[in-house]
Amino acid sequence: MSGGEVAGILVAVFWAILVSFLAVVLVRLAQTLKATTKLVADVTDQAVPLLADASDAVRSAQTQLDRVDAIASDVQEVTSNASALSTTVASTFGGPLVKVAAFGYGVRRAIGRKGAAPADAPARESRRQRSDEARHTVIVGRTVPSARRSKRKG
Repeated sequence: MSGGEVAGILVAVFWAILVSFLAVVLVRLAQTLKATTKLVADVTDQAVPLLADASDAVRSAQTQLDRVDAIASDVQEVTSNASALSTTVASTFGGPLVKVAAFGYGVRRAIGRKGAAPADAPARESRRQRSDEARHTVIVGRTVPSARRSKRKG
């Protein structure tokens, strides 16, 4: 055998080894691609129902948010109506009630002073005021005895 024939045999063996190696690689690559294709198909089969469920959940949440928005706007309207009613009641009855209370206080003071003598009025009146204030506390139309007042303070 000549040198050319030996070189040809060596090249043929290397080509056979290379082709065998490439065949093994291609077989494994084909197996990997088959497994990947199966995995993607399984994920798709499972993902489609999950996406449908997620879509249903989002629709349900949107419906609930619409309801909450409607309730919040109703509550805001009721709150503004209650505020307007409170303002109206306060302005309608507040002033007259204060005037009635002041009038009642004035009448009580006038009746209390009616029995005092005019000659020694300044000295007696100051003592009477001090004793009246010590005995009674006026609370919008009521007279509370001093015994009750001292219990509240202590």
